[in-house]
Amino acid sequence: MIKVLAVGDVFGEPGCEFVRKNLRRIKQAEQADLVIVNAENSCNGSGLDRKEASLLFESGADVLTGGNHSFRRYAIFDLLEDNPFILRPLNFPAGSPGNGYCIIPVKNGLRAMVISVCGQIFMDPADSPFTAVERLLEAEKGNYDFAVCDFHAEATSEKLAFSHVFDGRIQIVFGTHTHIQTADERLTPRGCGYISDIGMCGSEESIIGVSYETAVPRYTRNVRMKGIPEKNAVALCGAVFTIDEQTLYCTNVKRIKYN
Repeated sequence: MIKVLAVGDVFGEPGCEFVRKNLRRIKQAEQADLVIVNAENSCNGSGLDRKEASLLFESGADVLTGGNHSFRRYAIFDLLEDNPFILRPLNFPAGSPGNGYCIIPVKNGLRAMVISVCGQIFMDPADSPFTAVERLLEAEKGNYDFAVCDFHAEATSEKLAFSHVFDGRIQIVFGTHTHIQTADERLTPRGCGYISDIGMCGSEESIIGVSYETAVPRYTRNVRMKGIPEKNAVALCGAVFTIDEQTLYCTNVKRIKYN
């Protein structure tokens, strides 16, 4: 069997520090063969920079996925071109820096194709994730053994629709972006493991990673303040997916939380 560990949005310095101290231990405890980390909020809560990318890889991540904040830091553009395992959403416009997928050897000669896509509902403009992934699966047919997709989106309905359309063709679909771990993990009829959102690696005593002091005024006084990541009560949320090496079906989905 193959175990894939997916870690929710790493939020700012507190999230990065928790990953640095704990990810290898968690990887060992979960017996993970592949570790995928959503990194689009790792630099001060918005974007990814070289320092944070290096830290996450050194801490045990194999692939970094992105989202709507992937391009917030200009310094990452060259790294997106140079490192095939740092992904931005596949359905960003043609000509965007970097790549939206990678193929990585995992175990016993099996290869995983890891895909990063963004949703369209309540999100910044992006091309259709459905069309983009259809094209990708056709183009890479025969070059991988199973597929994993980080669907970075706001609407659970869109995430569910995506898992239904690609059931049997993508073996693992997990959602990111809301920073709130959902309790709807399931195995689909054609062998896909699914969960709407795996949560985040950030403070539980916060507004999705941001301190109460800097987040609450937006809602009470319509005053937007610079969000400061909360440093206390940090937890890592995610999920572990088990793939059967013979059938290549996902046979188990387990939510995780470490604090």
